[in-house]
Amino acid sequence: MVEAKRPGMMPMSLGEVAQATGGHLLAEPEASGSASGSSLQVTSVATDTGQVQAGTLFVAIAGERVDGHDFLTVAAEAGACAALVAHPVEGVSLPQIVVDDTVAALGRLAAHNLERRRELSTPFTVIGITGSVGKTTTKDLLAALLRELGPTVAPVGSFNNEIGLPLTALGVGESTRYLIAEMGASRVGDIAYLTSIVPLDIAIELKVGVAHLGVFGSVERIAQAKSELVQGLRPQGVSVLNADDERVAAMAKLAPGRVLWFGLGQVQGAVKQDELDMGAANICTDSLDHPHFTLQARGEQPLEMELGLSGIHNVINALAAASVAHELGLPTERIGQVLAQQGHISPHRMALSQVEREGSSFTLIDDSFNANPDSMRAGLHALSTWGADEQTQPASKPYRIAVLGGMLELGEQTLDMHRTIGEYCARLGLDALIAVGGSGNDLSAMAGAMVEGASAYSAEQEQAQSTLVVYKAVDTQEADQIVIELTGQHPGSVVLLKGSHSSGLSDLAERWQGERLGVAR
Repeated sequence: MVEAKRPGMMPMSLGEVAQATGGHLLAEPEASGSASGSSLQVTSVATDTGQVQAGTLFVAIAGERVDGHDFLTVAAEAGACAALVAHPVEGVSLPQIVVDDTVAALGRLAAHNLERRRELSTPFTVIGITGSVGKTTTKDLLAALLRELGPTVAPVGSFNNEIGLPLTALGVGESTRYLIAEMGASRVGDIAYLTSIVPLDIAIELKVGVAHLGVFGSVERIAQAKSELVQGLRPQGVSVLNADDERVAAMAKLAPGRVLWFGLGQVQGAVKQDELDMGAANICTDSLDHPHFTLQARGEQPLEMELGLSGIHNVINALAAASVAHELGLPTERIGQVLAQQGHISPHRMALSQVEREGSSFTLIDDSFNANPDSMRAGLHALSTWGADEQTQPASKPYRIAVLGGMLELGEQTLDMHRTIGEYCARLGLDALIAVGGSGNDLSAMAGAMVEGASAYSAEQEQAQSTLVVYKAVDTQEADQIVIELTGQHPGSVVLLKGSHSSGLSDLAERWQGERLGVAR
């Protein structure tokens, strides 16, 4: 395996940076003994002073609460060689490159860095990933696979917007073989902008769901936004499409080159299972919810394998990553071995641990990074099947608790979708639902809607088939106390944390993980 080393950017002088960003260089006379400072070499870029080191260009971004221009002195003390600013900052002993918009200039600099890399004679491939769910997991799996083939740069966490993506692209240096670019969208045009910075050789389309439905207005508009990834391919670029999603499958007509299909072959009228380039069959899960399945690469012998990740929904993410790795030359057998080893991905995404709280202990499934209806259902399904392999007797299943926060940006359908999630908890036969509110009426109303949906379904069951116990917690502190009580009564419980970032459930996960006993496998 090639060592997983993150190379630095293509070194640039301040003069080159100024030219690439369309900025004007204001340099300190003493800078490296140069009257202009233009001979200084930039070897890294950061927007956080905590990431600054010698040779770093500090990019000052004015946010809603914090303005990076106020931290130029801190950046200089940390070793920054220059700063990219929207206006000159007085009293700072640091060369400054003044631009009209530092975020836009950051994008221009990233694009220039990739152009410099493509000018070299050695091969370089850029892979883009988008989808309403699964982007970060697929990115993590693909990064693990491609590091078997060469030095790979991939985003940290979910760096998938107009700031995070350029920062990732500025990690590409002369030895980088692969760049993985995760691309998110809050509106039509976002991905088109991102692909203008990072033109793609391969595009992975995962799923068109209802995330940000309130912003986009319709699923059709979401599909339009996601299709910008395929349209952002370079000439003859390869499209890797989910055959099980009809809206994704329709993007084939936009593809400039070859199309690779992955999926389970479950959609009528789409690509059939024997026509898939990468498929899976005979899917089941073990008692820890690790999927086992038969991996089928077109034209090859089937391969029996398992995932190190929990959640049957991760099979489709693994197929997407496997499709690209196989296309780039990684043997199927090695793909299976690497995917089986990936038990840890980005924080708060189906992360498993054992937690002890005030005398009670439980297994935590921390999927609290964010949530939309599609990912919420996937997480709940994983919870429902936990400990339920073919040999498990119903009476021995663990007590399953869903701690759910609100899902944002769903527009007029917000409360209806939360009621549906509550009903889904009851349909799955979970044992307890704790719907968590928060500051502001919106989160409280979302929690109330989940409670309504679960209670209404349970009341409709003539023979009380649903045994779900439902709670509405005012905040995460109350939810914490309810979990302590329930897990104390039911040793060996399993708890799922899932909600949008503003619900605060990731903070609750951090609190619990401060007391965790170890990773559950």
